[in-house]
Amino acid sequence: MASIEHLALLNLGAVRWIKWRTLNPQIEPDLSEADLSGANLRGANLSGANLRGADLSLTKLITANLSGANLSSANLHEASLIEANLSGANLSIVNLIAASLIEADLCDANLIGGDLRGANLKGADLYNANLIGANLRGANLKRADLGAAKLVRTNLTEANLIEANLSGANFSGANLHKAELLGAYLYRADLDKANLTQAYLGKAYLKRANLSEADLYRADFSWTNLTKANLRGANLSEANLRGANLSEANLRGANLSKADLRGANLSKADLQGTTMPDGTTHY
Repeated sequence: MASIEHLALLNLGAVRWIKWRTLNPQIEPDLSEADLSGANLRGANLSGANLRGADLSLTKLITANLSGANLSSANLHEASLIEANLSGANLSIVNLIAASLIEADLCDANLIGGDLRGANLKGADLYNANLIGANLRGANLKRADLGAAKLVRTNLTEANLIEANLSGANFSGANLHKAELLGAYLYRADLDKANLTQAYLGKAYLKRANLSEADLYRADFSWTNLTKANLRGANLSEANLRGANLSEANLRGANLSKADLRGANLSKADLQGTTMPDGTTHY
């Protein structure tokens, strides 16, 4: 339960709160399970605060400092966290449905099992964030930085990842059905056994990416760079690979039946046991 003293201080307003925090830097505010729904906490210093299970739905936390805070199981439904600092925060099993996190700092944050359906994370910094098992269905991650992020078994169905930085990110077993990844940077990204059916990856950069055994049925890879990518055992049936660069790619045992390879570059690609667009097997 929240500290009555800490909650009373916060309710006195930003000036009093900032003064108290400045004079007591060693104290970590306890606001656990507090009802702060709809509150205006713009620019508030809540770094290291205990907000576990707190109700922050519809709360204004624009430019607030929540670095290192504990927000596990908190309710941030439709909260405004534009340009907020959440670096290193614990957001496991958090409710961030339809929340606004435009250009927020979430690097190194723990978002395991979080619900971020429809959240706006445009331009957000999620470098090295842990999003294992999180639900980001329909989320806006346009131009977000997800470099080295952990997205194992994450739901990114119909998410907007246009021009996002996904280099070195781990998407093993993730669901990216109909996700938009146009122009995204996926250098050395791990998409092992990921679901990318009907995903849009036009002009994306996937050099040395791992797509082994991924389901890429009807995915759009037009003019995509897949140089030295690992597509071993991947399902590329009916995929659009028009103008794609697949030079030195590993396509062993991949399924390319009915795929569009017009203008694609397959120089030095490994096609051992690959099912070609006409249904024949390459040996």
